[in-house]
Amino acid sequence: MTILRNLAFYLIFYGGSLFYVLGSLAALALGRKALIFVAAGWSTWHRLCVTGLLGIRIRVEGELPGEGYLVALKHESFFEAIDLPNLLGRPAVIAKAELLRIPFWGQAARVYGLIAVERDQGAKALRAMISGARRLIAEGRPLAIFPEGTRVPHGREAPLQSGFAGLYKLLGLPVVPIAVDSGPLYHRRWKRRGTITFRIGETIPTGLPREEIEARVLAAINDLNTTPA
Repeated sequence: MTILRNLAFYLIFYGGSLFYVLGSLAALALGRKALIFVAAGWSTWHRLCVTGLLGIRIRVEGELPGEGYLVALKHESFFEAIDLPNLLGRPAVIAKAELLRIPFWGQAARVYGLIAVERDQGAKALRAMISGARRLIAEGRPLAIFPEGTRVPHGREAPLQSGFAGLYKLLGLPVVPIAVDSGPLYHRRWKRRGTITFRIGETIPTGLPREEIEARVLAAINDLNTTPA
């Protein structure tokens, strides 16, 4: 049954995703609002396939605050990346610059509201990133980042990227850390039934020194990081 569920998921989810790809082509010409609408639809389609075909339940513990915060999420699989619009609404996402260089996808991502992290481009690139982030925050969109910089297997911790503390300081936003335990169920070829939990941690205030903000975020996003199943 596990294999049959997975085959159905891959066929139906990716088959349906083709319509969203075509929709994004049209939305790209219409602008950001249209592209946000298409991205939200694709995220909802993914969650329906995950719950309906794979038999994975989604549980959210805790509540998000109002506007004006930086969300820092654990990253174990593609699940949470695709599910962000379901979890956060219309998130603006800070992502690796390499992703925005992918033909077509990169252009669509920029229009949607992905903000490139140019890790080796110095102060000018950092100022551009902060400016772009502030514009999107002013639109009432939550700002999200995977502060570890890449997927980390469940049961392991990775240090936060060095730029996270600088981003926290320059933006002057409180941080909402979110733990997720998608790895054991989703980050594999044959995905398994079970429950994926998002745990929204206590909001961390602005103005903390680097050592403290990094330690608090790291502890909170790893709150579900138990031994792999």
